Amino acid sequence: MSRTLETTVAVTAMSLRNVWQRRSATLVSLTGICGVVLVVVAVLAMAEGFRSTLEMAVSEDAAIVIRGGSSSEMASVLSQEEVNLVTNAAGIDRDADGPLTSAEFFATVDVAKRSTNTWANVPIRGIEKQGAKIRPHFKLVSGRMFETGHSEIVVGVGASQAFAGLNLGATLVSGANRWQVVGIFSDHGSVAESEIWTDVRVLQGAYSRGSSFQTARVKLSSPNAFAAFRDALTSDPRLNVTVKTERAYFADQSRSLTGVIRGAGVMIAILMGAGALFGALNTMYSAVAVRAREIATLRALGFGAIPIVVSVLTEATLIGLVGGLVGGGIAYVAFNGYQASTLNMDTFSQVTFAFSVTPVLLTAGIGYALLLGLIGGLMPAVRAVRQPIVDGLRSV
Repeated sequence: MSRTLETTVAVTAMSLRNVWQRRSATLVSLTGICGVVLVVVAVLAMAEGFRSTLEMAVSEDAAIVIRGGSSSEMASVLSQEEVNLVTNAAGIDRDADGPLTSAEFFATVDVAKRSTNTWANVPIRGIEKQGAKIRPHFKLVSGRMFETGHSEIVVGVGASQAFAGLNLGATLVSGANRWQVVGIFSDHGSVAESEIWTDVRVLQGAYSRGSSFQTARVKLSSPNAFAAFRDALTSDPRLNVTVKTERAYFADQSRSLTGVIRGAGVMIAILMGAGALFGALNTMYSAVAVRAREIATLRALGFGAIPIVVSVLTEATLIGLVGGLVGGGIAYVAFNGYQASTLNMDTFSQVTFAFSVTPVLLTAGIGYALLLGLIGGLMPAVRAVRQPIVDGLRSV
């Protein structure tokens, strides 16, 4: 056993020392695998960033109430009477100003993107006085909060950076409405940073929606109070509502787009991986051809198949590893934290988010690169040990 191990190490070391002689073919294979990992990790980082934005900064003690059967707040309608019933439900936390609830109205306004100067639907949300308190990560980074009853808005940092005319002191014009930007806020990277906020009564008037709302957001006395709160509302014959925790609601919101992006990432991985695999096969077949006489000589001297197969597979795997590390490194430097915006298919509004190249994605990318290298070296390795020794000794 020790003899086999020693010969395997010796043959493998000899193979790796000769890689430089095959540098052109090796570089082509390495570049192909690097490109696959770079593109796949970048695409999946987009999906991960979008998911993280929707699910980030959620509160375990917060709940969202929408019309029963509605998939998102855009399709939901709640009357003032229904909101009153929600506000008076047991289990809601309170402070000096009353129950920590906020009946909210959601709409969109057309704003030009800074990068492309094309128009996009930017979400504008009307909230009640307690609305900011329900979001514990809310923080004004400049300016002040809007005043109740005034056409004033505060803008999330993501929206302010991505869209034109949303900087502090600017005026947003939408139809006959003019909104003064009086503050910029952050919310720990959550989807709220893609939004514009204003007084819900003012927004209802601007869109001629009377006293109707779309969601009621509440802060519960504790996470354990959710089940009783939900059951009380869903069993009330005066209400037809769906009650979800904030985490569950945003997880549902992110599922559609992240599923599409991840599906595209898998297809890209398969298609580009096939190309990289052919490159790896070509490289390793070339390596075997160049080493034909060397391999035949080793076999004539009594070396078994294991050292030769291991040497070929090791070289191929190392090419995959280096390609994966380089591709993953480039993806991390180029895309981690890269700011972008896309359409939330559930609300048909823009969401700003940052690409997120996580350790899990990097590990998966490198693992895929190793697999490509290993598969690319398997058939050439088998060919190397099956080739007749006489033919190998005669090769030039």
